[in-house]
Amino acid sequence: MVTYNKFHSFVEAVAEKKHNLGSDQIIIALTNVAPDHSNTIIANITEVSYTNCSSRNVITASSSQTSGTYTLALTDITLTASGGSVGPFRYVVLYNGTATNDELLGWYDYGSSITLADGESLAIDFADATITIA
Repeated sequence: MVTYNKFHSFVEAVAEKKHNLGSDQIIIALTNVAPDHSNTIIANITEVSYTNCSSRNVITASSSQTSGTYTLALTDITLTASGGSVGPFRYVVLYNGTATNDELLGWYDYGSSITLADGESLAIDFADATITIA
């Protein structure tokens, strides 16, 4: 089962206006090294090579608040290897590509390493993984 984990700095970054989640570009990073809750920016993450990877830009489906609870819903994305393999990676990290230092939001742990061979795809389903701030 894929599990979502929040970087601790995410909450502070929201409070200090480093994120505008309704309009900033959220990007996927892939890594085979376990992220740490104390990581703050993408430079803290050991990324794989994206030479053969399709676009990692995530589309925001909705950004709203109801009764004091904010919810960010992301559109599902499919990563595809083309021209060679991508990986191995176990963790899919979300970061804010618009923010000055590419601040981190959270990551998904796939439980074991994945390598996409040329032509293979990985569908990342955000349907049940909205980011909520209450």
